[in-house]
Amino acid sequence: MAGQLKEVRNRIKSIQNTQQITKAMKMVSAAKLRRAQDSILQMRPYAQKLQELLSNIVSNSEGELGMDLAVQRPVEKVLLIVITSDRGLAGAYNSNIIKLAKTAIREKYATQASKGNLTIWGIGKKGYEHFAKNNFNVSDTYKDIFLNLTFEHVQAAAQAAVKAFEKGEFDAVEIVYSQFRNAATQNFVLEQFLPIPKVEKKPGTNNVDFIFEPGKAELITELMPKILNTQLYKAVLDAWASEHGARMTAMDKASDNANELLKALRLSYNRARQAAITTELTEIVSGAAALQG
Repeated sequence: MAGQLKEVRNRIKSIQNTQQITKAMKMVSAAKLRRAQDSILQMRPYAQKLQELLSNIVSNSEGELGMDLAVQRPVEKVLLIVITSDRGLAGAYNSNIIKLAKTAIREKYATQASKGNLTIWGIGKKGYEHFAKNNFNVSDTYKDIFLNLTFEHVQAAAQAAVKAFEKGEFDAVEIVYSQFRNAATQNFVLEQFLPIPKVEKKPGTNNVDFIFEPGKAELITELMPKILNTQLYKAVLDAWASEHGARMTAMDKASDNANELLKALRLSYNRARQAAITTELTEIVSGAAALQG
């Protein structure tokens, strides 16, 4: 009985220590989430308006000079930019992104993958490590972006993707990442990066008429790469906020689960302790009765 009580006490102490860690991690993630959330909420309207502007220009300027990044061509070589986190303990966050990427490979790019024409750029160590372990053609060039998250580092990845597309190294570039909604909700999406997607015109709507100053070709050539830099940076910020939201939620649930375990263990401990006391009392009474007899 004493051994059983000691075992329960050790389990209670172990869970209490774990709960302290989960609570601390929740507080750290909450502080980081606040900064990440402010960044993406400020960035998102600007990035969305730029993307809308770019898509409208592409839709109304088909075949014109300077539109190389919008040219649709047969998809022989594909690049997937998969954005995960550097660390785990974020619930199903990383596994959901990896699952979406593998679903896209299986359902959309199976032919390219079978020919060895599918490349993955892992932003974040978890995605890179998974695909490297499973023998995918994955590059580690940008896996450490979250160690020092700046626009310049993300811009380097965006510009590299643009140059590779222009050289014909890839015919399509897509981003797999998580769009931040709130601490408990993320939307996992596959988003076309290159060629630049066009706006689907609704019946009865007129073309958007832009006035270009300076010349149209010059302006488009200058603007396109900059807007694409912003689009990838927005996706990385979305993923950054989603990661901390997912981790904060996971640690909160872990702390709640620890509370439930502690309640059950304390109840079990008290019952075992009461049983031990009852047994000792019974032995004492029995011994006294034997002496009197």
